Amino acid sequence: AFLLAWLSRCGAGGRRGAAASAPPHPPRRRAGRPAPSAHALVWVPFLIADGPAAPPFSVCSQKVHVLPQTVLYIADAETFSGHEECHEQKKARKRNSKETAIALEKLLPKRCQVLGLVTPGIVVTPMGSSSNQPQEIEEGEAGFALLFPKIDGVKIHTFHFSKDLKNRVFDESKFAEAGLKNNPDLRVVLLFGYNSWKSGATRFLHQIVNPLNEKSIILAGGQVESFTSLTSENAQPGDACGVVGLAFSGPQIQSATVLLDQDVADERTAEAAMQRLKAANIPERNTIGFMFACVGRGYRHYKTKRNMEADAFRKFFPNVPLFGFFGHGEIGCDRIVTGNFVLRECNDIKDDLLHGYTTVMTLIHLGSTKANQA
Repeated sequence: AFLLAWLSRCGAGGRRGAAASAPPHPPRRRAGRPAPSAHALVWVPFLIADGPAAPPFSVCSQKVHVLPQTVLYIADAETFSGHEECHEQKKARKRNSKETAIALEKLLPKRCQVLGLVTPGIVVTPMGSSSNQPQEIEEGEAGFALLFPKIDGVKIHTFHFSKDLKNRVFDESKFAEAGLKNNPDLRVVLLFGYNSWKSGATRFLHQIVNPLNEKSIILAGGQVESFTSLTSENAQPGDACGVVGLAFSGPQIQSATVLLDQDVADERTAEAAMQRLKAANIPERNTIGFMFACVGRGYRHYKTKRNMEADAFRKFFPNVPLFGFFGHGEIGCDRIVTGNFVLRECNDIKDDLLHGYTTVMTLIHLGSTKANQA
């Protein structure tokens, strides 16, 4: 099993929450105190902060029995550009995403890989239990962070490909450097395009996705507003477009995705899509769900009925936490990477991976190996 902690911050229909931090060092256990279960998801309690001046990631000193090696956090634009109290001037001032990123970076181990995304809307499972009802938060401040520790048999790494304004052809040798080529254990790649409105952004995304589409791996993700990397060497140029993401490698990983296209427009068809995902027979213990949806879906698409797709997911996967976002384009298809790691495809035609006005649902099973706390 693995240990996964998540921080969540939900502002739709309630108070604005502030995430807790992971400790800079593994916590010392008292004599006789049992270790946290290696067969359960572990999440972090968070403080509730009222008022418009509350910072987005106020810290509470909760002990987390996991030392993160990789962190993926996603928040809406308001969370990154809201207001915080300026004590010297006795008034609220507008903060920027860089300030927020730096504040969060200070909470994490120095060698931790961190990838942050800014999106129009959030999908998050509230804290307390992995079986809690996931929420589609299309309006209001919201966010979450997933903390991955070192997991025996699993390697997770971040990557970043920025479009070279001087060269129209992407250097595919960069795939190998990022572990996306000549890697027989590669199972899942989550990809996120940013600044998609820039000239050449769509073409560049195709240059990244198409070579990976030939491999027996799960590809899923979408177009986000921007990304925030907490390491200076991966800082985002303001006028650039590109692709960032997470790659999951390891023989024990299993995964599946399904695409909900424009014809999925009511409860019956949404549940039928989840039945396809269920039929993949991905183990549900130690598994994470991701939902990448178009901003045009949600309650507008389902005739003012909210949380339709998240509710359908929970019905078929009652104990799998679900996370994700609403974005400006989706990446994925119906695909399975199973226990024998052979991709099941019904024909030799390449899957179309880039979509609009759709939702991509993904399961990632990280195996049964215990998380390494060292």
